[in-house]
Order: sequence, then structure tokens, then C-alpha cells
Amino acid sequence: MKKSELKELNFTELNEKLRENLESLQNYKFQLSMQQLEDFTVISKTKKEIAQIKTVMNEHKYGIRKVEDV
Repeated sequence: MKKSELKELNFTELNEKLRENLESLQNYKFQLSMQQLEDFTVISKTKKEIAQIKTVMNEHKYGIRKVEDV
């Protein structure tokens, strides 16, 4: 998901997306430990997206972004 798309989401949607990405990251790490993960770049991509989501959520929290739905 692009950063501009993340900025259009409200706080509830961001929280749901964060939860989904954290679950995905956990699954990828498990697959990596079981040597079943074919594309290792998905872990770093997921971590990057988690960081972007948290950044946008903090922008909502500190009033940098307008909060539509809290």
C-alpha cells in the first residue's frame, strides 16, 4: 500500500491494517524458521509498511493529520 493511500485512511482503518500486517509478519517469520518462505523480501516490506502505518497513526494522535473517525 502506498504512503499516500495510508494517509487517506481513518484511524480505525489504520488500526485494522496494522493488526493485519503484524499477523502477516508473524506468519512470515514462522515460515522463514521452517524454511518455507520463498521470497525473503516480504519481511522487510511488511516491516516498512508497519512503520509507515505507525507514523500516520502518530500524526493523527499528535494532530498533524486531521482525525476523521476516532
